[in-house]
Amino acid sequence: MAKEVVLSGIRPTGFLHLGNYFGAMRNYVRMQDEYNCYFFVANWHSLTTHPDTKELQSAVHRVVAENVACGLDPEKVSLYVQSDVPEIAELYLYLNMLAYKGELEKTTSFKDKVRLQPENINAGLLTYPVLMAADILIHRAVKVPVGKDQEQHLEMARNFAQRFNHRYGEVLPEPQAFNFGGELVKILSLDGEGKMSKSENQLNTLYLADSDELLRKKIMKAKTDQGPLEPNSIKPAYIENLFTLMKLVSNPDTYSKFEADFAASSTGNCIIRYGDMKKQLAEDMVQFITPIREKAAAIQEDKNLLARIIKTGAEKARESAHATLNEVRKAIGMNY
Repeated sequence: MAKEVVLSGIRPTGFLHLGNYFGAMRNYVRMQDEYNCYFFVANWHSLTTHPDTKELQSAVHRVVAENVACGLDPEKVSLYVQSDVPEIAELYLYLNMLAYKGELEKTTSFKDKVRLQPENINAGLLTYPVLMAADILIHRAVKVPVGKDQEQHLEMARNFAQRFNHRYGEVLPEPQAFNFGGELVKILSLDGEGKMSKSENQLNTLYLADSDELLRKKIMKAKTDQGPLEPNSIKPAYIENLFTLMKLVSNPDTYSKFEADFAASSTGNCIIRYGDMKKQLAEDMVQFITPIREKAAAIQEDKNLLARIIKTGAEKARESAHATLNEVRKAIGMNY
């Protein structure tokens, strides 16, 4: 029985961080034995907001290296660069004929980007959901791990598949959102304000490429308070986030000790010592991230290995994409 197809992409804008790892990449590593996985670096998508491409090649290489360093096996998955699969662009063209200006202008992401970059409202921004649909449908993926901010785009991908099938015949499956492994881990920035970011709020984000010293510095500056006012208090979000991080990277006994200290603390009897907790968390975080950082750096230095990983991924992705495009062309009547 053929494995179901899973697809996910990440833009090479900014640096991968701890939230990316625990919110997505850790699950991707688990998926690679159970599903037919396609993971790609979305360099075409990055052009909609980052037209300056001087750093693009190195950013693409870094993302590929970090994905492998986190545990993705290029022999098990198709790990490729979006622009290495030209079949995506052709499907994007066909799907654009099924997408309408009004619905594209109403997407939340387009309205947000118009507000953020009013001097660069390009056609790529408007048709971003169409390209995303082409990314998914080119492999006839049925499962797509997405966050809340991408659910609208996934719904549009289903709409485009429905319209194509209605007009030309049943070719494209309708992709569904996929949450592998239960509840996703939500990691806030170290100031408790929103999520960690690949490119913003950098001093409050833990990147997979951060040095040991920088990791320690960021964690020691993480927001805390005077401690709970009474025993068994509810933790503020920024304190809960420190405990979440500790639960992910520290010894269970260490986590339990600080959890008990917090629960027993109250005004005038503050047992929890946030300074000690952050110091311990910093050392545990260094132990966790250092192997990933060092392996990613080694892959980036090995140009032959990096080129081989990217080439192998492109070949596997193009084989799948070519098969889909053949069916699409036949359905439309473009097979002259």
